Amino acid sequence: MKKFLPFVFTAISLAASAQNNSSNKIISNKADALKDKIIAWRRDFHEHPELGNREVRTADIIAKHLKSLGIEVQTGVATTGVVGILKGGKPGPVVGLRADMDALPVTERVNIPFASKVKAQYNGNEVGVMHACGHDSHMAIMMAVAEVLAGMKKDLHGTVKFLFQPAEEGAPAGEKGGAEQMIAEGALENPKVDVVFGLHINSQTEVGKIVYRPGGTMAGVSDMQITVKGRSAHGAYPWSSIDPVVVSAQIISSLQSIVSRNVNVTENPAVVTVGVIQGGSRFNIIPESVKMQGTIRYFTEYDEKLVTDNVRRIATKTAEAYGATAEVLIPYSNHYPVTFNDVDLTAKMLPSLQAAAGKENVLLRPPVTGAEDFSFFQQKVPGLFFFLGGMPKGGSPLTAPSHHTPDFYLDESGFTLGVKALCDLTLDYMAGKGK
Repeated sequence: MKKFLPFVFTAISLAASAQNNSSNKIISNKADALKDKIIAWRRDFHEHPELGNREVRTADIIAKHLKSLGIEVQTGVATTGVVGILKGGKPGPVVGLRADMDALPVTERVNIPFASKVKAQYNGNEVGVMHACGHDSHMAIMMAVAEVLAGMKKDLHGTVKFLFQPAEEGAPAGEKGGAEQMIAEGALENPKVDVVFGLHINSQTEVGKIVYRPGGTMAGVSDMQITVKGRSAHGAYPWSSIDPVVVSAQIISSLQSIVSRNVNVTENPAVVTVGVIQGGSRFNIIPESVKMQGTIRYFTEYDEKLVTDNVRRIATKTAEAYGATAEVLIPYSNHYPVTFNDVDLTAKMLPSLQAAAGKENVLLRPPVTGAEDFSFFQQKVPGLFFFLGGMPKGGSPLTAPSHHTPDFYLDESGFTLGVKALCDLTLDYMAGKGK
C-alpha cells in the first residue's frame, strides 16, 4: 500500500485545491454582484456620519441588515457596537471579523454628491463630522461579507462573529469605548473567538492592491501631558520669574534627542511629538504654568519603556535645572498596544490574500506609525490586519489626500476586493489552512 500513498495524497491535494478554487470563484462572483449595494451603503454612512459612542443610526442600519440575513444579533455592545453571530452548518473554529464605525470631528470639503453636512458637539465645541478615515467603507464591506457568508451558511465549517466596533478613534472624554470595551463586555466570548481578521482602507494605496506586514505593523501609542510650573511675573521683569515658557521650549527641543540618540532606529522606528502648547493669557505676563500634550509611538515593549522613561527624565530634570517643576502623565487619556500580526498566522493566510487580489497585487509594507485599537483584539487572540487600496489608479501617494483630513477621498471600485479577501480568509481558515 505504501507505494500508492504519494498518489493518494496528490489526489487529495488536487481535490482540495479544486474545491478551494471553486469557492474563490463563487465568492468573487457574489462580491461583484454586490458592488452597487456596497457603494450605496458606504455613501449613506458617509452622508450621515456619527462620532464615537454616538453611532446610533449607523448601528441600527447594521443590525437590521444582519437580522435580515438570519444572523443572531447583539446590540448596545460597548455603547453602540453590534455583534453578529453566524453559525455554520458544520463544526469548526470561530472566526472574528471586525469593522469600525465612528467618524471624525472633521469638516468635509470634498465635492461629492454625498458629502457630509453633519455637525455635532465634540469636547464642548460644534464641529463638522466626516468619515475621514474610511470607516464607512469598512462597514459597507463587512455588511457584504455577512451577506455572502450567510448565503453559504450550511457549508460553513464553523462560526463567524461580526464585530462592528464603535469609537475606534477614541471614546469621548469621560467615557469608555472601542475594542477594549467590547472585549470587556464579552465580545470575544460565547462563542469564544479563535482568530480575528480586519482590514483598513488606505487612500494612498492604489485600488486593487493589498498591503500587509507580519509582526509589528502599526505602532503602539500613548498620549502624554507635561505640565511645567514656574513662577509668574510681569514680562518687563523676567528675573522675578521662573519662566515656564522658556523651560517648556528647552524640554521640547531636548525631547527630539530621544529618537535620534536613544532609540535604535535600525531595528524599530519611534516617534515623540508635541502637538499642543498652552500657556499665558497676555503678551506682557509671564505665566505661572505651561501645559504640553503630545504622542509617543513605538513597536516593542522595550522601546515603549525606553521612550517613556526618557520623556519623564528629560522633562523633570530640565524643569529642575531651571528651578521649575514638571508633572508628566503617560498615558493621560489613551493607550493602544502595537498592532501585531501573528507571524505564523500571517504566513499561512498570505495565499488567501494572494488568491483574492492576485499574487502581484499583495505587497509587503514597512511598519506604519499610525495606531489602531484592533491591537486589543490581537492581544487576546491571534490576528491579521491588512490594508486595502483606495487611491485611484495612477494616483500618487505623495499627493493623494491623507486620512483624517477634510480632503480625504476614496475610489469605490476597490471595495469588492475587501469583501473577497475577508471571505477567503474566513473560509480558508475554517478549512484548516491557518491553523
